[in-house]
Amino acid sequence: MAFAKVQEALDFLERYPDIELFELFILDANGVPRGKLLHREELLPVYESGRPLPSTIMGLSINGDDVEESGLVWDVGDVDCRAYPLAGSLVLMPWRCIPTAALQVSMHPQQGLPAAVADPRHLLQQVIGRFEAKGYYPVMACELEFYLLDQQTDSLGKPQLAPEPGGARPYATQVYGLRELEQLEPFLADLYAACKLQGIPARTAISEYAPGQVEITLQHGDALTAMDQAVRYKRLVKGVAHQHGMQACFMAKPFAQLSGSGMHMHISLNDDQGHNLFASDDPAGTPLLRWSIGGMLACLTDTLLFFCPNANSYRRFQSESYAPLAPTWGVDNRTVSMRIPGGPPASRHIEHRICGADANPYLAAAAILAGVLRGVDERLDPGTPVTGNGYAQVTETLPGDWLTTLNACSTSTWLPELIDPAFLKIYLAVKQAEYQQFMAEVGEQDWRWYRHTT
Repeated sequence: MAFAKVQEALDFLERYPDIELFELFILDANGVPRGKLLHREELLPVYESGRPLPSTIMGLSINGDDVEESGLVWDVGDVDCRAYPLAGSLVLMPWRCIPTAALQVSMHPQQGLPAAVADPRHLLQQVIGRFEAKGYYPVMACELEFYLLDQQTDSLGKPQLAPEPGGARPYATQVYGLRELEQLEPFLADLYAACKLQGIPARTAISEYAPGQVEITLQHGDALTAMDQAVRYKRLVKGVAHQHGMQACFMAKPFAQLSGSGMHMHISLNDDQGHNLFASDDPAGTPLLRWSIGGMLACLTDTLLFFCPNANSYRRFQSESYAPLAPTWGVDNRTVSMRIPGGPPASRHIEHRICGADANPYLAAAAILAGVLRGVDERLDPGTPVTGNGYAQVTETLPGDWLTTLNACSTSTWLPELIDPAFLKIYLAVKQAEYQQFMAEVGEQDWRWYRHTT
């Protein structure tokens, strides 16, 4: 693994003498950025010899609690593990009051043990390496949906949509509404400026299928870089929203009566010359593309925990909601789980529509690519594409609850062949601990209600 050179820090310090603080972060299995706030004089040592972080940082629950079953707590004495900076991740955070920059780190493969095993970025790198060994180079992009909420809850303690200029709260769907984007112009202006400053290729913005819901697309690139950008983008959106007195919510289903928020993942495979191997005059793509879909569909149940990691994630799956409901695919059809968008032959790719916005981009990408790899290796036929209303043709639905996917992932016979078993053990320990805590809080009777009330 190649980490950033010391010169990057030296150049940055010279260029920005006013920066006082550095937010050092690493992404845990739940996609939560965790780390430390460093002073200016502490930056260079991070580049020179890494920064020690406790082993427990890679085995925490979504609430930040130690998960003893991860093996990263008492068994190893919460040992310090060294993390090093990722090249190009040292960027300004223009929304902060004190002049601050961000720095993303990742565990060193050796010096970062035992926590390095649980680093989700490592997992994605491992899966990408399997592709490159076969002469394939994955290209990906993210579309992330989110809600803009008021920082204050309503009188009942429930979240509420952020007010528009003038104080009124949005109430109408107004999908693709231009007025709705105009109302958000101050926020969007600062968001795009921050993206430009951080080198994040933010592109099209739309008012999504609910009041207060927004989607901004990120430009495609090599899979690892694209997921790095998605991780930093989520952090940036939350920061800019906070600056504007709002809260950016990436929860999969924050409101029962409104649309959920997804993270649509776009995938294609290039050769070593950068040519799209999915490119075809046929709208259904090449055999390689269809094998890729076949693999993702065949692996869907076992990998769903990576796409839908929380109890709330499954409430997104509803008929005629533009969220997926079944293991289906189609050409230019938004009622299926795997969609081949229209466009010129050179742009042919797959849109994976299953992930919630709450998914960890690294883990979601790793699981998607693991399915693609299996499909290509075994030349799996995805079957006949769905035409028309896919919701009306459902014969097999996706699992609708957390426990089913926990069990599917933990008992999978093929997943440990493509996903590091050591990572799986820690990840499953974390998710099972979260499930048990959730059940202790809601109880069996309320859980039945929670599962079926959508």
